[in-house]
Amino acid sequence: MDGQCSERPHSRTPTGRMSSAASQNSRISLPVSTSTKDSSYMKAPQDSACRDRWSHPTTILLHKSQSSQAALMPQEHGMFMAEAYSAAICLKMLQDMNSADLFHLKYIIKKIKKMAHGSPKLVMETIHDYFIDNPKISSRHKFRLFQTLEMVIGASDVLEETWEKTFMQLALENMTKATELEDIYQDAASNVLVAICRHSWRAVAQHLETEFLTGVFPHRSLLYVMGVLSSSEELFSQEDKACWEEQLIQMAIKSVPFLSIDVWSKELLWTLTTPSRTQQEQSPEKAFLFTYYGLILQAEKNGATVRRHLQALLETSHQWPKQREGMALTLGLAATRHLDDVWAVLDQFGRSRPIRWSLHSSSPKNSEDLRWKWAGSTILLAYGQVAAKARAHILPWVDNIVSRMVFYFHYSSWDETLKHSFLTATLMLMGAVSRSEGAHSYEFSQTSELLECLMILMEKEPQDTLYTRSRQQTMHIASSLCKLRPPIDLERKSQLLSTCFRSVFALPLLDALEKHTCLFLEPPNIQSLYSRTMEALDLMLQSLIMQNPTTDELHFLLSHLYIWLTSEKAHERQRAVHSCMILLKFLNHKGNLDPKENFKRIGQLVGILGMLCQDPDRAVQRCSLEGASHLYQLLMCHKGEALQAESQAPTELSQAHSDGAPLWSSRDQKATPLGPQEMAKNRIFQLGSSQVIKAIMQQLTLAELNDLIWTVIDSLGSTSPFHVQAASEMLLTAVQEHGAELKIVSSMAQAICLCLCSVRIPQAKEKTLHAITLLARNHTRELVATFLDISIPLDSHTFQLWRALGAEQPTSHLVLTTLLAWLQERPLPTGASDSSPCPKEKTYLRSLAATNMLHELQFASEFKQAVQEAYPKLLLALLTQMHYVLELNLPREPQPKQQAQEVAAPSPQSCSMSLEALKSLLSTTGHWHDFAHLELQGSWELFTTIHTYPKGVGLLARAMVQNHCRQIRAVLRQLLPSLQSPEERERKVAILILTEFLYSPALLEVLPKQVALTMLTQGLRDPSPEVRVLSLQGLSNILFHPDKERDRIRAAAMALFGDLVAAMADRELSGLRTQVHQSMVPLLLHLKDRCPAVTTQAKFTFYRCAVLLRWRLRHTLFCTLAWERGLSARHFLWTCLMTRSQEEFSIHLSQALSYLHSHPCHIKTWAALFIGHTICCHPQAVFQMLNAGDINLLFCKGVGQTQAVTCSHPPQLPSPGCAHLVSPAPSAPHRAWLHNIFPFERKI
Repeated sequence: MDGQCSERPHSRTPTGRMSSAASQNSRISLPVSTSTKDSSYMKAPQDSACRDRWSHPTTILLHKSQSSQAALMPQEHGMFMAEAYSAAICLKMLQDMNSADLFHLKYIIKKIKKMAHGSPKLVMETIHDYFIDNPKISSRHKFRLFQTLEMVIGASDVLEETWEKTFMQLALENMTKATELEDIYQDAASNVLVAICRHSWRAVAQHLETEFLTGVFPHRSLLYVMGVLSSSEELFSQEDKACWEEQLIQMAIKSVPFLSIDVWSKELLWTLTTPSRTQQEQSPEKAFLFTYYGLILQAEKNGATVRRHLQALLETSHQWPKQREGMALTLGLAATRHLDDVWAVLDQFGRSRPIRWSLHSSSPKNSEDLRWKWAGSTILLAYGQVAAKARAHILPWVDNIVSRMVFYFHYSSWDETLKHSFLTATLMLMGAVSRSEGAHSYEFSQTSELLECLMILMEKEPQDTLYTRSRQQTMHIASSLCKLRPPIDLERKSQLLSTCFRSVFALPLLDALEKHTCLFLEPPNIQSLYSRTMEALDLMLQSLIMQNPTTDELHFLLSHLYIWLTSEKAHERQRAVHSCMILLKFLNHKGNLDPKENFKRIGQLVGILGMLCQDPDRAVQRCSLEGASHLYQLLMCHKGEALQAESQAPTELSQAHSDGAPLWSSRDQKATPLGPQEMAKNRIFQLGSSQVIKAIMQQLTLAELNDLIWTVIDSLGSTSPFHVQAASEMLLTAVQEHGAELKIVSSMAQAICLCLCSVRIPQAKEKTLHAITLLARNHTRELVATFLDISIPLDSHTFQLWRALGAEQPTSHLVLTTLLAWLQERPLPTGASDSSPCPKEKTYLRSLAATNMLHELQFASEFKQAVQEAYPKLLLALLTQMHYVLELNLPREPQPKQQAQEVAAPSPQSCSMSLEALKSLLSTTGHWHDFAHLELQGSWELFTTIHTYPKGVGLLARAMVQNHCRQIRAVLRQLLPSLQSPEERERKVAILILTEFLYSPALLEVLPKQVALTMLTQGLRDPSPEVRVLSLQGLSNILFHPDKERDRIRAAAMALFGDLVAAMADRELSGLRTQVHQSMVPLLLHLKDRCPAVTTQAKFTFYRCAVLLRWRLRHTLFCTLAWERGLSARHFLWTCLMTRSQEEFSIHLSQALSYLHSHPCHIKTWAALFIGHTICCHPQAVFQMLNAGDINLLFCKGVGQTQAVTCSHPPQLPSPGCAHLVSPAPSAPHRAWLHNIFPFERKI
């Protein structure tokens, strides 16, 4: 053994030190020569000079002979004096150590330590001489000297062999002495021996081995030294450590016979079970003795002896933790060669009565109970040590060991002791399994049960504190379990992930964790503990993905992170996104995902990371951006590897898999220079968050884009303001970039609508609505259909969505077109017309919803222009819709009971809704005249019943004709397709409107008369009786009574005007008088109307107007109107009318001239006669107002009548009294203006 491990050098001569001078003085030179190296070296020297020197230490230099001092050179003399001075100071400090207080003692030790670093040999010489010259110093003083000596030896780089042997003997003699200081004195002397081992451990080990193998149980101090040497990591190099362990094994083999010595065995057991000074920390001697005992039992060949000793050991107290750990270590070491015996002992001990009692008792009543309370913990530790020490033989025993550990975990009293023992044992077991060859191909049957215990342990961890390594140990064990076969099933893996995430992510902030441990005597480093816990969690995730490197597994892991990534607590989001980033970084660097597989639900991750890039917490922002960058690189790499895998030959793939390297083996990126693609990928880390997310979106498939959008839509309903804001921005970005590619827009829009009501942030709501506007560019029809389903009843949030649909003019037109298409989907509920089963869905509800939306959108500014342009279509559609609603309200035949419950007629508001939509259409598009026409007559009620509905439609169409509606032509163009519609209600509405439009001059601009007749004739063959009747009425109006309706209107208008004049006769109203003046010529001309009713009303109204104007000769006027029919009566009326004033003269003449252009021939004739009479009276004034066209009309239409008038009444010059009436004739535009200012004449 000596030949295997070489010793280090033992001597070092200080520079400039003269050995001859030192040998002449005993105070400086070594007192021990080669001839006196025996046990009596500690005796005081017999030389009187030496005694004198110790009697007068302050005069130490005076005892040098004069000759020797003189012989020294000046330089050597100075060195000698400096060393002598230092030795004197050191000696004085050694003396002062006996009486110094604690503070002064620390100062002295510090000074000696400093001196020892400069001159260790001088200090060691001084200490040695002090021990020799003062053999009777107190134990307390010696204790302090031993501490100082240990420090000096440790500070020395090299220890000479002479000093090594001298201080070793000094330590061996004092470490077994019994003093009033008891163990601490012996430990101080033992520590000197340990310090010597730093320089030469073999010599010390040889002495210790000799003492151990005497057959007498070793002294405690020897065990202490062995314990310190065995536990120290600094004393030995790796090679020396192996030599030391080998020497211990050999010592154990040589100690096997001692097991049969009863005294030795009892002493051993007594030493092991004697309580230590502090039970929380095991003394080095006991720690070594447990190891030594285990090595001896390991070397014992007799299994019965091993069982007997182990049983005796287990029957001792299990109260203290270090005692339990020591017992387990002994059992584990013995199991290296006696696994069956150790297993039998543990099994028998587990079935013993004390163990059964400890499993069922939770509260010990006496000290005997405490002795056995934690025996289960000892067994757990023992199983762990057995697994750790058995090594290669452990695999067949693993399932049995795990089953026992699970049993004691479930049935032992739960406390920190059990938890710590279980975790320690399990870690040792997993370490042993991982070191065993063939573990990855071995099938384990108890992994699920062990994993269940780990999850229970994690759940029992206090959620508000972190002061132990339990969490990280649990996750390390779980990481090891993931590598075993069979793989963990998905359900249990899901429980493990949820438990671990909840236990780690939900921890309070670090400041709060530190506050919980501020009162601890030795508070742990919370920052370090937290960091290691997070590292353990990340390693567990990496282990899971390494065991199953697929995109499915990645999605499975990430799906459990999402709930924490969207947490409302910033520190939880920070921890979750950090773990996510570490996992993506690991995959990016390893590149071990199968390139043949597509990513699953990666869009969800992109959406969450994109929103977290806008997190108010800066740490979350940074981790999210880094994670997104790694994800981009991972996607690019995955896509590139997939293309390469497709082009790679199958033989090449098989060769790559046959190399024996794992599929996820990492590549040395530093050794390979980055190509253009790699450089491009690295640039992603220099981009902003929005650019990174857009770059990732470019790599996503359509399904992944859908996942991304669904993720941000779900976040719109979050209670966190930042989540909502970030979700709206992500949604807008996704729609801007890829809105045209999306497919399932309907369900997305419905989800957005549901979330919109909870959005309280104006900016977020604005961006969400903008996204709807962008979606509508390519998905208008789907969005309209979706919003219709959620628009009954219509709330403000849904209406905002509709307004967003029409925010762009092209889209608003398409929205109205789509609504009209849905409006025309008018199915009657099943059973109304046949006996087929009633459908489950009321398909007519969308048609009613479209009606409601058309009504609401008329008031939206976004749809104002679209509604105006779509007025003809809307008018016909709404009129038809009212008929449809009335059809739904018709009484039906009795239905079976079950069908009657399913068929439900629309609410009474359905018809009102259609009617209100029609009213708003008229009012919002500027058709107030038509609206007022029906409103003032109370005609809207006609639209509420099926029987009066045709009359209401006719009145509306008639109002449009009478008010010269500008949309008549456009409506007529829309009527043509409706007349050919397969729906009866559409044809009915069209024919109703057409029959009224026959009276409009605009009809012939759209339809020639013959075409109109043809269409009405075709209506006579319509399947609907109502349409046939309406067509017949239209034809009769054209062929037989074209002017009958107009005559009635003129008569009624004249009657109303007369009543108004009579009612206002007693009041002076200038405006009314002006109107009366303008009405006189039309009334006069209509005295010869073909309709008697019109003639009668014209006479009466003319008289009333004359009364109002206070004409003279009113009695003559009455007689003329009532009974005169001749030319004289006509001349009298014309004279009364034209001799009033110049202004009235011009107005009346202009009106007469305008009637020359009238359609009725009799009106033209009487207008010509009126002008002829005026020419006779005022020729100059008349000819100033006539143009060539008027003169031609006079000669063409009334030449006969004019000649008769002029012959009987030759023209005369105007009388002087009428000269003021003559004035220049008004121009043609003036005549047109005079005609237009009198609306009454245009009506009649």
